[in-house]
Amino acid sequence: MRAGFEVLIMSAEDPRFAGIARLYGIEGLARLRAAHVAVVGIGGVGSWAAEAMARSGVGEISLFDMDDVCVSNSNRQLHALDSTVGRPKVEVMAERIRAINPDCIVHAVSDFVTRDTMAECITPDMDFVIDCIDSVNAKAALISWCKRRKIQMITTGGAGGQIDPTLIQIADLNRTFNDPLASKVRSTLRRDYGFSRTPNRHYSVPCVFSSEQLRYPKPDGSICLEKKFVGEGVKLDCAGGFGAVMMVTATFGMVAATRAVDKLVAGARRPSERVKPAVATPDQA
Repeated sequence: MRAGFEVLIMSAEDPRFAGIARLYGIEGLARLRAAHVAVVGIGGVGSWAAEAMARSGVGEISLFDMDDVCVSNSNRQLHALDSTVGRPKVEVMAERIRAINPDCIVHAVSDFVTRDTMAECITPDMDFVIDCIDSVNAKAALISWCKRRKIQMITTGGAGGQIDPTLIQIADLNRTFNDPLASKVRSTLRRDYGFSRTPNRHYSVPCVFSSEQLRYPKPDGSICLEKKFVGEGVKLDCAGGFGAVMMVTATFGMVAATRAVDKLVAGARRPSERVKPAVATPDQA
């Protein structure tokens, strides 16, 4: 027990994350340092969630995304800079995390997490999964995989078409509303993975979503609040669909990260069972 206690003290005295220790306690920081978190989808939501994990002292982070940074990401994605356009999102994000915390172990996986790649991507050593995927099928597959293997997770709904971050909240995935992405994921889970069709049944899958009425782009460049006025032939996809603003997408990511940190700090695992060594301060060297 002494070795574990000494690591807890060192974690508290590490100046990089001393503020975390003063907020969550010495043991809380030790749990974060020992944790392995996966962030799936490093876009407008996931890039901010990954940043929060790094700045909270999480010791190991796996990043999953196959896309490159493009100039159209500039309005909402943390890693989208003129200098990073054309580079893989996971590589850019991994570099940033290592710059924040050189002791963090970062796995940058340039691949999509799908039903076919799930077993090799989402592994039992992961303590928490933050789902920021925008593909319905991949999202449903990930939720089912984590749920059946008792891997803690949080999923996120659609962050586009909204301007008010104060309306973002967390509810059980089966209790969200005004969120087309979450609704489609529920239907897929019921059809393909045997999830309950009972409306008041909890899935025990927390979901970040917004209660805000969606804002639809019209062909003439104006905005409306009802999809029926959008017009024929307007495709609501990433290229020309919902608009998005960083204040909302970042808040989605931060809310998801908050739940992850809370769960990790409250975890049953004793820090001495799986703690990464802390870096000594100059006074300790």
